[in-house]
Amino acid sequence: MLKTERRSKVAEQKQPTTRHPQPTNIVLIGYRGSGKTTLAKLLANRLGWGLFEADDHVVKAAGKSIKAIFQEHGETHFRALEATAVAHAATLSHHVISLGGGAVMAEPNRQAITAPGHLVVYLKADPAELLRRIQADTTTAAMRPNLTTLAGGIEEIRTLLAHREPIYRELATVEMDVTGKSPESVAGELLNMIDTDKKRFKHGAHGEHGEEEN
Repeated sequence: MLKTERRSKVAEQKQPTTRHPQPTNIVLIGYRGSGKTTLAKLLANRLGWGLFEADDHVVKAAGKSIKAIFQEHGETHFRALEATAVAHAATLSHHVISLGGGAVMAEPNRQAITAPGHLVVYLKADPAELLRRIQADTTTAAMRPNLTTLAGGIEEIRTLLAHREPIYRELATVEMDVTGKSPESVAGELLNMIDTDKKRFKHGAHGEHGEEEN
């Protein structure tokens, strides 16, 4: 009975209609193609906050694309670079943070993602929608590797989601189904559920909407 009540309370807390206090950072998690990058830019612009994209941070640190990192050094090396980026993101404030789809799989990253003051938003979409978006992104094939032997198709998405989605949902403060929704409408929904003081948000802005330089 207690487990059922606890699950019910957690589900209620993650509903998009629930109001949430003003966060220190907003952290976007979800599968590739869920719209994290586009939404992060919209939110950072509307809030007057900084923007931190973990994958961009890794690419700049390595001086090569994620696909090249995988091909030349392997996934383990990429994940180490990613962990450094996530740890750095956790030190920021008044930022919208966009994480790579697999970042949640490492325990140190999960601890950083759920740091006090973080509003963690899981952007959920149907596998067919994710595939459509990935295929529509002309930079995906050139810059990002397939992560299984399933060649990046819908079976790869379903396989990886089977492992990742329980963790996305466990970490999320808010779960938003973005299937069939525009980034603008998702941004509006999310901002409406946060108790914001507009003046305070603008006052806490970091000047430029971009990743901090090291």
